[in-house]
Amino acid sequence: MTSSPRLDRDGEPLRLLHVHAHPDDESSKGAATSARYVSEGVQVLVATCTGGERGSILNPAMERPDILANITEVRRKEMDRARDILGIEQTWLGFVDSGLPEGDPLPPLPDGCFAVQDLEVATAPLVKVIRKFRPQVMTTYDERGGYPHPDHIMCHRISVEAYEAAADPTRYPELGEPWEVSKLYYHFGWHYERFVALDQAMKERGLESPYAERLASWVREPEWEARVTTRVECGDWFGVRDQALLAHATQVDPNGAFFAVPLEVVQQAWPTEDYQLVSSRIDAPVPEEDLFARVVARASAA
Repeated sequence: MTSSPRLDRDGEPLRLLHVHAHPDDESSKGAATSARYVSEGVQVLVATCTGGERGSILNPAMERPDILANITEVRRKEMDRARDILGIEQTWLGFVDSGLPEGDPLPPLPDGCFAVQDLEVATAPLVKVIRKFRPQVMTTYDERGGYPHPDHIMCHRISVEAYEAAADPTRYPELGEPWEVSKLYYHFGWHYERFVALDQAMKERGLESPYAERLASWVREPEWEARVTTRVECGDWFGVRDQALLAHATQVDPNGAFFAVPLEVVQQAWPTEDYQLVSSRIDAPVPEEDLFARVVARASAA
């Protein structure tokens, strides 16, 4: 059950738009934030760039011929279940998964896939979504894509482009009235400080840490790590996040590394989801604890 809608300074309900590359990304990045805001009456929409058609099956229990033959439909149904668990809205931008190329040298990307689209063309569907939904806040991936998947990098590119283009009345005039998104964020979920905290929490409890090997080989980038500006307290919704993740059964192994740290340990060791504020059209000092800081009306913030 959600509370009464939170309002911005103009009396409009608060709206949050997440832009993601594939179905399942909305559940592995920012899902607890989404669930928390939904519980507070915020309208949350996920725009999914591709259908994940070329994604690998990462759960051994789902490696079956019938799943492979119907992967597009299967992943759409998984997205439906995750959407309902999180309580969000969701829309498809309609592009085709590019796959993750492997080899040295890397093979060319498939014809017609998302990552090879002309930027101006690929940005248009997202501009239309922004102008229709009118979010005050928008999230996407950093310039590395979070990790170097071509679809994640392209998702970053169209998100940054659409953030600017949606506000410009001279661009895409056929796609609706211009709308200025107040704040643009990058997800910063997988960073050194968080891994260290979880690793230490596991060891303090006499449990085997799944992060020891990764931390031993981690190449520190202090400037990159310092980019986190915003920590959203949402540990109470980590269980909802986990259920949404498990809804993507082709992509998530319930016995895999993601669930190696018990829920209560994660909640105590690192109860936030973290972001970088990269652009703001309003006065928004950092650090902050709310994606809607300085957006929300004072009365509804009280």
